Parts: sequence; C-alpha cells; structure tokens
Amino acid sequence: MSAAVLSPARLPRRLAAIVYDGLLLIGVLVGATALALGLAVALLGGEAVKLHNPLQANPFFQTYLLLVCFFFYGGFWIHGGQTLGMRAWRLRLQRRDGRGIGWWQALLRFLIGTLWLAPVAYLHQVLKVGVAPSLGAGFGCLLLLLVLRLPDRASETELVVLPKS
Repeated sequence: MSAAVLSPARLPRRLAAIVYDGLLLIGVLVGATALALGLAVALLGGEAVKLHNPLQANPFFQTYLLLVCFFFYGGFWIHGGQTLGMRAWRLRLQRRDGRGIGWWQALLRFLIGTLWLAPVAYLHQVLKVGVAPSLGAGFGCLLLLLVLRLPDRASETELVVLPKS
C-alpha cells in the first residue's frame, strides 16, 4: 500500500493509542520490576532487601526500566510498525516512503518522544512542585510534541491511519 493513499494520524487518535499503550507498558514495567526485585532477593536475601531496597533511587535500575520501555516500543515499531494501541486505533509507523523503520529511527523517535518527561522530573524533583502540576506541565509538553510532530520530523517517519478492513 503506498504512503500517498494513507492519511496522517490526527491528535485524538494519537493520544488514544498513547493511553492504550501506556496502560500496557505499566503492566510490562510491573513485570520487569518484579523480575529485578526477585533477582535482588535471590542475590542479597529477603531480610537485606526488606531493610534496604536496593532498587530505590538506583540509576542502574532506572536505566533498566528505560531500556524496557525502549524495547517495548522499538520492538513493536520495527516488527510491523504497530504497537498494540496503534493496532487498536488503526495506526502504523512507517518511513515517509512507506517502508518499515530501523532501530536508529526507533531510538531517535523514542528519545524525542520522551522529552515530555523532562519538565515533569525537573518540576517535581528539583523545584519540589506537586505531582499534579508537574504532570500537567508534562502533558502540555506532550501535546506540543505531538502537535508539532517532532518525533516524526526528527526520525523522518510518519504515523498514518490505516483504512478499515
């Protein structure tokens, strides 16, 4: 199917897919955390982990979770161009010529797409602003990223709506 026939995804459909995938990602992150906690208990013992959680504020654990997020999205984008949320909303990620994307494009798209987390972390952790205002500012940045299509532009990709089958 040629890229010229498919229309670009609009903001409400993009947001719906993000919410759907976000719920799925929460489950994946819970599983990844359980795996890491189980490994910590196996290596350190249950009592040591009860006294001091080695995962709390651990930069290696945070990096591990970030990698889990990247491979969740990147794996779906590379293999078929659709996450489960994108499939539910009939969206597909592709290069501008209609071909599938590569890992470098997925990484660039992921990094640009996560920029909305920067104001959340800065406001909440550095300026000690409450959770709700921090998330509100982050959501505003997410909307700006999506309206300007910065992940698409930076990675030279497009998110298109697939026709009803």
